[in-house]
Amino acid sequence: MPVTSILPFSLRQLYADGRLSQYLLLLGSLAAVTGLFASRALVALSSVVGVLAVLAQPHLRQQLRACTRLQTVLGMALMYLFWLLSVVYTSETDIWRHEVYRKLPLVVVPLAFAVAVPLSLRQRFGVGLLFVGLGTLLALGTLGRYLLDPEAANYEISIGHNVPAITGIFHIHFSIMLALAFFFALLMRRSGLALPVVRKALLACSAILFVVMHVLAYRTGLMVLYGMLLLDVGLLIALQRRYVLGALLLLALVGVPLATYYTLEPIQQRVNVTLDDLAQYRTGRDINDYSLAKRFAAWKTATVIIGQHPVAGVAPADVDAAMLDQYSYQDYGLLPKNWVMTHNQYLEALVGGGIIGLVLWLFVLFGPFLQPAIRQNAYVVHFLLMMGIANLVDSLLQMQIGFSLFVFLYGFLVVATERQARSTLLAQAA
Repeated sequence: MPVTSILPFSLRQLYADGRLSQYLLLLGSLAAVTGLFASRALVALSSVVGVLAVLAQPHLRQQLRACTRLQTVLGMALMYLFWLLSVVYTSETDIWRHEVYRKLPLVVVPLAFAVAVPLSLRQRFGVGLLFVGLGTLLALGTLGRYLLDPEAANYEISIGHNVPAITGIFHIHFSIMLALAFFFALLMRRSGLALPVVRKALLACSAILFVVMHVLAYRTGLMVLYGMLLLDVGLLIALQRRYVLGALLLLALVGVPLATYYTLEPIQQRVNVTLDDLAQYRTGRDINDYSLAKRFAAWKTATVIIGQHPVAGVAPADVDAAMLDQYSYQDYGLLPKNWVMTHNQYLEALVGGGIIGLVLWLFVLFGPFLQPAIRQNAYVVHFLLMMGIANLVDSLLQMQIGFSLFVFLYGFLVVATERQARSTLLAQAA
């Protein structure tokens, strides 16, 4: 008697209609989001799943040819190629070898979103909900840590320290992720997929994130938050000519920070320590225990190196060694343990790659705005502009979590948007 399968589909059918590739890409995206908030291992695994999603694409050759026409994929590939070619002048071959392996996601992640069967709108919405939901839960958990002993936490803030995230994420990257989750929550409320209860939940998430960021007084996150809000108001006035509403929002952007300063002790402590930090640097006093002052010293150190190697830099793998060498000539009174690195992605690109490196980085970060379809995507606009602001005060690609955050969201938002726009144009032309 013949055996009849009761399964509605087979693995062969899943592959043939593209669902296997799509499901793998969805799995990789969910693993990446979860990993960013909780586990580096999941982030690494997500790249492997992304490769499998590419290999499971039933029209692999056709999609590989199509992806070579995507500017966003090309830009990331050029950055990686520059790293490879820098072997001809690097003096830190061991670091170069390690970084070439570590930076493989610059090629792998954009390739996954450019070649694998794209996620549906509902699937993308689900990934967004996971990002916002996890961000909100971790924000609440970290707030709980603060509330366990607010006096001790406020003292740490008063000396320039931060309340650590409950999962151990570095506070700078954690605060940036909370700022991103805040804006994503507001943007997702506009989606037709958002049911009324989901809209209310997203609004609650955005309110929680806003409050927690102020209570914890994360300086970088607040800078990114208010910087993006200011840009949003500017775009509202310049593009939509909503002058009255824009003026009211500008007043709110002044009033809310003032209100939080007078009502929240962590904000008072953060402002006071920042002003003390600046005064310490301006007056030439000891800056060993002042984070902002040490960044100023790092930026001055970086500019000296840039002046010596303006075209191709010292090589990306040699940035730290060049900074330490320059500190040995002029240390600004800093102890060797306080010789911090560039803390600015633009300076990092200039030190390591000179003008060539900076142009490649700017092409990746702001080049997508040359495409009208990408400029019309609010998620992409907010992501790229917020990364542009954050990179002014930190080298986000230097640490693995910052690198993974940028590369995943770049693929998920920017590459996927360009791919969709190109597919729509080709369909219209046909």
